[in-house]
Formats: sequence, C-alpha cells, structure tokens
Amino acid sequence: MVMRRTKDEENLRLLSIFHYVLAALAGFCSIFPLLYVGMGAMILLGKLEGAHPNPGDRIMGWVFIGLGVGLFLLGMGFVAAAILAGRYLSRRKHYTYCFTMGAVDCIFMPFGTVLGVFTIIVLQKEGVRSLFGLPPFAPPVVASP
Repeated sequence: MVMRRTKDEENLRLLSIFHYVLAALAGFCSIFPLLYVGMGAMILLGKLEGAHPNPGDRIMGWVFIGLGVGLFLLGMGFVAAAILAGRYLSRRKHYTYCFTMGAVDCIFMPFGTVLGVFTIIVLQKEGVRSLFGLPPFAPPVVASP
C-alpha cells in the first residue's frame, strides 16, 4: 500500500531539502573569506611585491587574518544552523527554531530570502502546526473593562 503525502507534508519535505541546498551554497561562499587569511599571512611574511616593511603592516596582517577567520566561522555557523533547520523540518520538531531560521535565512540573499519567506508562510499554516504537534492559533482574548 502506497502512503500518500498531504500537501503540507510535501511542503515540509521540500523546505527541508532546500535548507540543505542553501547550507551547501553558504558553505561554498564561506570559503572565500579564507582569502583574507592568506592575504594577511602574506602581509605578515612580507611576501607582497613592492611592499615596504612598516610597523603598521603587522597590524594590518593580523586584521586581515582576524577578519577572514571571523567571517569563515560566521559562515560555518550559518551552515550548521541551516542543516539543523533542514533536519528539524523533516522530523517535524522544534517549530520555533525552524520559524526563527526562516527569518535568519532571509539575510542570505537572494536564495535565502526566497527560502526564508516560504518557510515562514508554510510554518504559519494550521495543518503544518498540527504536524509539529502544536495547537491551532487561538483568537486573542480581550479583557473586558
């Protein structure tokens, strides 16, 4: 017997896959800041052509290295967070984390923005909330004076 997926289940499956794709793309882009590390090392070693040794060169070399390592680690953190979001979406766990990652995905333009917006839209559906084991949205309670 073949089990048929509902539209909400299929949407969550696709969002999970696209989070993995975004993580791979972000991982590739996270390699580029390592060029700053190489540039900083070349500055520190005095290997740049036409460079004159200045006291400020050592500082700039370390700035380049620090900037490159920092951006690389930031990118790898985003990659890990996107992979977790894909995993949680496929397992229908940690609704708040997935919703928050949908918002964070929007920073990674243009693909992350599209994925983030669709993630937020899909996660707000009542059927998806029930797949995560959450109650439906309750209407706001207005206190009478």
